[in-house]
Amino acid sequence: MNAPSTPIQPPAADVTVLYADDALLVLDKPAGLLSVPGRGPENADCLSTRVQRLYPEARIVHRLDMGTSGLVVMARGAEMQAALNQRFAQRTVHKTYEALVAGIPATSPTKKWASIRLPLRVDWPNRPRSHVTFQGGKPSHTLWTTIEVLDRGAANAPTVCSRLRLRPITGRSHQLRVHLMAIGHPILGDELYAPHTIAQASPRLMLHACQLAFAHPVNGKAMDFHLPAPF
Repeated sequence: MNAPSTPIQPPAADVTVLYADDALLVLDKPAGLLSVPGRGPENADCLSTRVQRLYPEARIVHRLDMGTSGLVVMARGAEMQAALNQRFAQRTVHKTYEALVAGIPATSPTKKWASIRLPLRVDWPNRPRSHVTFQGGKPSHTLWTTIEVLDRGAANAPTVCSRLRLRPITGRSHQLRVHLMAIGHPILGDELYAPHTIAQASPRLMLHACQLAFAHPVNGKAMDFHLPAPF
């Protein structure tokens, strides 16, 4: 497994609450912090544990990978958790990400958004990795578009990388990371999927959840949160 030489560390024991009401919380998860506790006491620190110190009734609804930063919603109580879980299951929660990837992905000039439809499945012998497979893989769909092309300018980084906007239509494990790797443009800093030089090109996974939109579980009001990428 490749790993950045100086992996990013999450801020110590703090949590940033961007929005709170009686039904839900919207949070800014830093890169390097688990969403939920992992195995062993060394992995006990996580976003949900930190939030529950302030809001004991807070419950997890969805997760971001440890290396991914950005917007996370948590429910306040079991009833709101069920309501928000239903929205995620029905794909009425709209998520947008930004990523820095190696190279310049080719897009059709007639389409603003390009599409990746490759079936994914957990790679059980190599967990937590997932992989593309047409034998037992679940249908998986990602939309993407290029925001800009950048010259990283670092000796150990790819000469050129691109900033992409991503919209996962399905929500498979590591979907964005595997889909981008599969089309030949892995995310910078991705220690699970990127080649060594690209994994080493950043001290963090360059993936950020920048937008989260959904209907409020109580009053149905449209909620639309934005958080600029910190890279």
